[in-house]
Amino acid sequence: MSGPPPAVAALRSAVRPGLRASARPVLVACSGGADSVALAAALAFEARTAGVPVGAVTVDHGLQPGSAEQAGHTAALLTGLGLAPVLVVPVRVPGDGGPEGAARTARYAALAGAAAAHGGARVALGHTLDDQAETVLLGLGRGSGPRSVAGMVAEREDGGVLWWRPLLGVRRDTTRRACADQGLAVWDDPWNADPAYTRVRLRTEVLPLLEEVLGGGVAPALARTADLLREDLDALDGLAAAELARLAAEAGDGGLPARPLAPLPAAVRRRVLRGWLRAAGVPDLQAVHLRGVETLVTRWRGQGRVDLPGGAGVVRASGRLVLLPPVRRGTVDPPAPPAPLEEPPP
Repeated sequence: MSGPPPAVAALRSAVRPGLRASARPVLVACSGGADSVALAAALAFEARTAGVPVGAVTVDHGLQPGSAEQAGHTAALLTGLGLAPVLVVPVRVPGDGGPEGAARTARYAALAGAAAAHGGARVALGHTLDDQAETVLLGLGRGSGPRSVAGMVAEREDGGVLWWRPLLGVRRDTTRRACADQGLAVWDDPWNADPAYTRVRLRTEVLPLLEEVLGGGVAPALARTADLLREDLDALDGLAAAELARLAAEAGDGGLPARPLAPLPAAVRRRVLRGWLRAAGVPDLQAVHLRGVETLVTRWRGQGRVDLPGGAGVVRASGRLVLLPPVRRGTVDPPAPPAPLEEPPP
């Protein structure tokens, strides 16, 4: 007896290991597009033998005419695949900020709420290798740091929700072929063809041009680069976490010894400083703030406080970095830290 068509088999193979790795239930985030429908169909098939409950969520953003009707069609398709429960969650997308970002924020909040309400279910997302390549290009173009260039991860826990992307090794053409092979109707969101959005232009203009100029294989190469970079970043994060734990234990008072930080490689030192400040609750920490704090270690000349988001600040005093609490308006300034015991270099 012949097996399923190659595209269908590829989807099922992609979801099988992760689905069987945990008994935790799964909710598929499904827009009705080819990627998420193919993911839902593969999970529905594999769930029969994996013994893992698999349901689905479709989010109605209410931004396009007929969105509620389309969400209903998607829910009916998901029910027909045998998924349960199938939820339709309407959301209100705020008008502030760009529509794409605001819709994404509202969608992820709705998915997180659905996961929490259904036993802490994993949320399966239909991002593909092509989405990964686009993400890497966006990170490169925006200069937003190596983590953005490292792209999306297959599993990420955030706020108690496990976001699962089992299709990061699958091409977008494969998901569309799998839907066609199974006779599954898909919805092509007009926003995904609107050149007003940067990601659409990357998809329809930039990546095809790169494929032509470089002779093909660009999307897999970008995704492979993200995987390699993520391994390096994870290793650096681990080294920094161990160093931060050691230095924090040495200080014992919430501060951080300054001198042992100086000889550390810059990539590790900045991670130590970032981990220390984030653990202390400093919000919206940017590279400019981090480099300002770093000067208290690497270019110490007796300078004063470095201001941070939220009104907090860092000073170097008695050989340590000390985090000062935010100064509230209408209150007197906090007392100055003790004078440094070490003399700054000439």
